[in-house]
Amino acid sequence: MKIKLTAFAVTLSLSGLAHAQDELVFPPGEGPFDWAGYEAWANSAPDLSGQTVTVFGPWLEPEDQFFSNALAYFEAATGADAVYTGSDGFEQQIVIDAEAGSAPNIAVFPQPGLAAVMAANGQLHPLADDMAAWVADNYAAGQSWVDLGTYPDADGADQMYGFFYNVNVKSLVWYNPENFEDAGYEVPESMEDLKALTEQIVADGDTPWCIGLGSGPATGWPATDWVEDLMLRTQTPEVYDAWTTNEIAFDDPRVIEAIEEFGWFSRDDAKVSGGAGAVASTDFRESPKGLFTSPPQCYMHRQASFVPAFFPEDVEFGVDTNFFYFPSYADKDLGNPVLGGGTVLAVTNPSDASTALMDFFKQPIAHEIMMAQTGFLTPHNGVNLEAYKDDTLRALGEVLLGATTFRFDGSDLMPGAVGAGSFWTGMVDYSGGKDAAEVAADIQKSWDAIK
Repeated sequence: MKIKLTAFAVTLSLSGLAHAQDELVFPPGEGPFDWAGYEAWANSAPDLSGQTVTVFGPWLEPEDQFFSNALAYFEAATGADAVYTGSDGFEQQIVIDAEAGSAPNIAVFPQPGLAAVMAANGQLHPLADDMAAWVADNYAAGQSWVDLGTYPDADGADQMYGFFYNVNVKSLVWYNPENFEDAGYEVPESMEDLKALTEQIVADGDTPWCIGLGSGPATGWPATDWVEDLMLRTQTPEVYDAWTTNEIAFDDPRVIEAIEEFGWFSRDDAKVSGGAGAVASTDFRESPKGLFTSPPQCYMHRQASFVPAFFPEDVEFGVDTNFFYFPSYADKDLGNPVLGGGTVLAVTNPSDASTALMDFFKQPIAHEIMMAQTGFLTPHNGVNLEAYKDDTLRALGEVLLGATTFRFDGSDLMPGAVGAGSFWTGMVDYSGGKDAAEVAADIQKSWDAIK
């Protein structure tokens, strides 16, 4: 059941029944895909006819089918049967399965925290010896992805367990191009430029920002994203990492500086739609709509790649809305950090087929097939950006490829009582006028209380 590609045409091997060409969602040889690379990989891939490789993860309909469509190219090249199962209870079930000795071959973790715990429990298996070097060389901000996929094993020794496949981007500022054009504003290329633009809009008698922290029981989380992005723009990645683990205290002056940088944007009545007092009470889903009123209630909104889901239905990307990278400081020489998240592939039950499948995920085609179907983003610098299914995703992909550092949402890496508790409420307090140092000290006290 193995396909060989010759001159971009499918020919069948003699190792059994093969996938017909019409079973592949994109016919080989057609479309903006790396068929030459796939052909080369398929011709060297092992014959795994009769073997099954199982993958378990959190993706449900329709994402499960998109992923299965990508796995079909692995099946076609190797003859293996690749079976994906999704569950909304993945994080509980994978632990149960691992403890029972019935884990799938590969698990798809929504974020690295649980993967790191399972690695320390001896329930994950290290990736191939050359994987770290490959990721460092072939992913934008490659060393970041190596670090994010490296965890201590049961003996405390660091090993690479996680391979990132599908990530998201938070370091974005959304705007209305027509409003910018009418006012004569240009997209800023540095944080200094962004601050100058903010002040220019105020001087012109308009309001630069829409900011809302409201999210029911989770009120405050949008401000934590601001602070995390600003930590990455004012401090080195190593300081950011130490902050998320409390190796440096939450009330360290460097953290207070980042909080106060957020305050520069959010605690000035002239800079925020509705005034600073409305920031904490404005629902985050409603806040970006000010970009599209006439006259505009604001010119910019910092939010992750999911925010268009809350735009008015008739908004068209590239016409009514666009985004730019939340820029770094030109004078700090910290590169172009990107904040976001992503899913991690890890081996929970090794086999010849799982080894081959992890090798398949290194191929551009394994990413491009997903890019063409759904909101899949990749830092793989070997993919064809034309494979993205729309202009929005392509532009997001370009942000990822321009990153020099990538870091996960810091609040997600902190203990729940802090990252999804005192950090949220502390930022609401800060937005309401409380002193940054006092807020940071209160958050540190909550961290000390759970140690």
